[in-house]
Amino acid sequence: MGVSSPEVRDHSKVGLKHAYGESVYIQDDALSATLLARLSSADTPHPELMGVLRAAYQHLGMQAFGMSLPVCEAESPTRMHALQPDAGVWRGMLLDPSQRVVVLDIMRGGIVPAQTLFELLTLVLPLDSLRLDHLEMARISDESGRVSGVDLRAAKVGGTLEGATLVIPDPMGATGGTLGQAVSWLCENHGTPKQILALPLIATPEFLAAARDLDQEVQVFAGRVDRGLSPAHVLREMPGACWDEERGLTETGYIVPGAGGLGEVINNSWC
Repeated sequence: MGVSSPEVRDHSKVGLKHAYGESVYIQDDALSATLLARLSSADTPHPELMGVLRAAYQHLGMQAFGMSLPVCEAESPTRMHALQPDAGVWRGMLLDPSQRVVVLDIMRGGIVPAQTLFELLTLVLPLDSLRLDHLEMARISDESGRVSGVDLRAAKVGGTLEGATLVIPDPMGATGGTLGQAVSWLCENHGTPKQILALPLIATPEFLAAARDLDQEVQVFAGRVDRGLSPAHVLREMPGACWDEERGLTETGYIVPGAGGLGEVINNSWC
């Protein structure tokens, strides 16, 4: 049985066309756009918002996993096999069941996204190949409200990351500080993953730059990249064409257009 290892393909050639580099994929379909519009709207009631959040992550996860996880040649007898022993067998490429995937929950905004992707993976890979880990992290702000760092408060990590695919579904990719500290701490203390996938529903150019500059290579699969505070002439260009001039963050680190404080909204707790 042949196994195909993951290779970072040029993700910029599929999805939304952009100039952020080959490690970035951005969704470009009406379904994802509609889900994110509903997620971002103050008119979406909380029960509906949670369903939208899960659906958006299932959609993004299917695309990210289909593009990046290792595959192998396989045969799968169908229900027609009893009547057609030779022809009733499907042959093709499936996800490699021997691979290991670790999903990381960065509390608190990442709780539901991580659980959603973990459950999605349990449908297609053996449970013994999967794990759901947890980090409790929070922004640190200075007296003016600007984000000045990230506080890693607690961790529940169930084993080594060596050779595994690490999946980080933090819904708002704002400054990239949380992603950077999480990746650095995990690699230092729990081994180096085979590949790292960051799955923000909404990211900023600043987040993509931070991911690009990490010591470890990170593939980013984003539902949307918001750069609403960029100059008008920049917004007329392809995303990423004027990357250094693009801006998607307020002075206090909130995404524009964004979705507001999604972690607070998801948990109905403003603290």
